[in-house]
Amino acid sequence: MNTLTANDAKRNFGELLMNAQREPVKISKNNKDAVVVMSIKDYEELEVMKTEYLKHCFDSAKKDLAKDDVVDGQSFLNSL
Repeated sequence: MNTLTANDAKRNFGELLMNAQREPVKISKNNKDAVVVMSIKDYEELEVMKTEYLKHCFDSAKKDLAKDDVVDGQSFLNSL
């Protein structure tokens, strides 16, 4: 992943947009990673993956509940 400083991103905004269409670009400010700029296509795909993962987690939890395969929350926290 290509990294730019915030100043470079500001100076070369058009180039940043072009590069972000190909792959995500990391922007750093004060030597710290701040944001990632990505294409709308990549963003939408990421959102779909997150939604599918959450659906999978809920479905798995429902199956565990149906089988009474659960863990008491207090016991779990105490074991930590």
